Amino acid sequence: MRELYRPAAERASLLFFIIRSLHRINPMYQLSLKTFNGVFLKAIEQAERAEEVAERVFNLTEAITYSVFLYTSRGLFERDKLTFLSHMTFQILLKNGSIDAQQLHFLLSFPVESSSASPVNFLSPQAWGAIKVHLDEFRGLDRDVEGSAKPWRKLVESEWPEKERFPHDWKTKTLVQKLVILRALRPDRMTYALRNFVEESLGSRYVNAPRTEFEKSFEETNPASPVLFILSPGVNPLKDVETLGQKMGYSIDHGRLHSLSLGQGQDEIAGRILERASRDGHWVILQNIHLVAQWLNTLEELLEKTGEGSHPDYRVFISAEPAGTPEEHIIPQGILENAIKITNEPPSGMQANLHAALCNFNQEMLEMSSREREFNGILFSLCFFHACVTERRKFGPLGWNHAYPFSTGDLTISADVLHNCLEINSKVPWEDLHYLFGEIMYGGHITDDWDRRLCQTYLQEYMQPSMFEGELSLCPGFLAPPNLDYSDYHNYVDKHLPAENPTLYGLHSNAETEYLTSTSNALFRTLMELQPGDHALGDTGGQSEDDKVKSVLDDILEKLPEEFNMLEIMAKSTERSPYVLVCLQECERMNLLIGEIFRSLKELNMGLKGQLTVSPKMEALQLPLSCNNVPESWTKLAYPSTLTLAQWFKDLLSRCQELDVWTQDLTLPPVVWLSGFFNPQSFLTAVMQSIARKNTWPLDKVRLTVDVTKKFKDDYGHPPREGAYIHGLYMEGARWDIQNGTIADALPKELTPQMPVLYLRAAPFDQPEPGDTYECPLYKTKRRGPTYVWTFPLRTRDPSAKWILAGAALLLSV
Repeated sequence: MRELYRPAAERASLLFFIIRSLHRINPMYQLSLKTFNGVFLKAIEQAERAEEVAERVFNLTEAITYSVFLYTSRGLFERDKLTFLSHMTFQILLKNGSIDAQQLHFLLSFPVESSSASPVNFLSPQAWGAIKVHLDEFRGLDRDVEGSAKPWRKLVESEWPEKERFPHDWKTKTLVQKLVILRALRPDRMTYALRNFVEESLGSRYVNAPRTEFEKSFEETNPASPVLFILSPGVNPLKDVETLGQKMGYSIDHGRLHSLSLGQGQDEIAGRILERASRDGHWVILQNIHLVAQWLNTLEELLEKTGEGSHPDYRVFISAEPAGTPEEHIIPQGILENAIKITNEPPSGMQANLHAALCNFNQEMLEMSSREREFNGILFSLCFFHACVTERRKFGPLGWNHAYPFSTGDLTISADVLHNCLEINSKVPWEDLHYLFGEIMYGGHITDDWDRRLCQTYLQEYMQPSMFEGELSLCPGFLAPPNLDYSDYHNYVDKHLPAENPTLYGLHSNAETEYLTSTSNALFRTLMELQPGDHALGDTGGQSEDDKVKSVLDDILEKLPEEFNMLEIMAKSTERSPYVLVCLQECERMNLLIGEIFRSLKELNMGLKGQLTVSPKMEALQLPLSCNNVPESWTKLAYPSTLTLAQWFKDLLSRCQELDVWTQDLTLPPVVWLSGFFNPQSFLTAVMQSIARKNTWPLDKVRLTVDVTKKFKDDYGHPPREGAYIHGLYMEGARWDIQNGTIADALPKELTPQMPVLYLRAAPFDQPEPGDTYECPLYKTKRRGPTYVWTFPLRTRDPSAKWILAGAALLLSV
């Protein structure tokens, strides 16, 4: 009889190890076996009874799965919930034998290479390279797409391709096989496709699960299990505790609720409060425990001590911010494993954020200024600005180079400053307000110059005299409102604000596609890293994990070029011009990288053969190789990159080939591949040095000039007499209009169009740029931020503010 219940026990075991792996996503996601057993036993009690054993086992399995899912999801950030749900679904189906392990491995790792060109105009070279899949189940897919373009175009261009029927026999493919095809064709829709996959595999209640109310979560608490609120910017979840406390007779006024915000000197007070509360059955709120790192181990001991034999009504509620990186994580494991974790996040979307911003004020606030019209108008724009800068974070580096903790405190303090400025000035001090808000209140958080420019541009666009004349559009289709009552401002937002889309923030509609694509790629990377090492996903294909690593290792070693012979190269020319020096420096850095790749792979190869003991360094190399990621020991010697291992190594070979051509006689190539440099700044500086020497100009009085040509690389057979031609650049957030020679709006679904060849020269600072220009930042990768290279002035017919808000930038790698 015991054996009949084994499926339920195996499911529980599987779920426990799935949850135990979540700390790889965020160290805050930790759970003890004791806590899991509590959830498990409660699920058994709640499972529907049945006379037949098979039906009872099925009910138990379903109840355990759903209970664990709800308990875990409550403590996850929104961005991680689909990752957990997908991971759980894949592991359950793998255990059941319902999906093919090799195909799942391919879906997650997606070791595809971009094609040089696509034969169909509705697919990018990246998508075309992805559908040329080297798995038997997808053989002929490329021929079918090319031969039957019409139905495939319909699928690719559909608003909801994940809901469309696949053409021809491809519609009979399994769910995982369809996910592989869809990831190739429409990577931006994969989060939606995964939700559909989970719904079809486990049921709709997993994707439509209701948010657990705090009162319901409170029922699970006891004196030994504190509630841990994992904080998000702009949210105060402890209001829920105070509201429930009032309802149950626990309040600060009654002396039965104690709230303490931790900081320097507060730890001893907190200890006394905990001991008293455990004795008298009170509630304790400890806010921001992450601010007292050295006291956390003491807190862990106190929670354990006061939780034993305490008054049954004793409860502890703590809050903490997650660390920015795993290395900075400080919350003790004991607190995390025993706590009931709850996340509370701010509302998403412009409408919800704008309403939330307005909710910080009331009718009394609107009437307190002697200059009501100006105050109310600017206050509404300030709320719109706040909603915009906080929600723009979701677009990643396209939104902000760095994530900033803008909070409601910034908004309310800015409102007070606005009131004071209007009271003491006869005219609206626009410049003062822009400075105070953009450099001090909100700008105080900002550490990046380009982000500071963006913040100031928002303020200049949203706060100007035309707002009082009914002529100022805060975003397309949304005029700044007239002077209204408080409730009417909320009504105005509901009635007039357009539906959620990137243009509300000044971004191009492509930003949504880019956001969804990067989100899905990050999700799949995380899923790949979560795969249990002892369940080699490729086993179904007959390969062990070591065999797969050996295959990757052998392939790289076979193709890896030899190091450059520096003595031989230097002997080819006695001239040491700025360009020659750059070439030599690049070869030296490439030699360091090639040497480390060769050394580390040879060492790992010997370890896999049993000739050496596998060291921690070898293991650190083995894991990324199996996950199609670039090992950290290589990236330290390389250049910033967001590519997978397969793409990165192909790119490395291209860089070596480019250097090989250049080192043949050390003369400047006709067109230089700027993206192929370790240090592109050194080449741009060399252009200025070369021209400055020729014209005997002081280098510090010279700037780089940029002319965007109408030609591409193959149109040039020799370098210019002065300066250099460069290629390999892409534009994000806009495009280059070759015919008109200006920046223009990006085309739909064209996220990073390639730039024509750029002609670089140098000119004295006092020689002005012809016409209107946009100061366009150049970055090495889509991560932007620390990968900044240079600023190129590009011609524009539109105001620069348009391109600043759109996040228009040049990239060296996409």
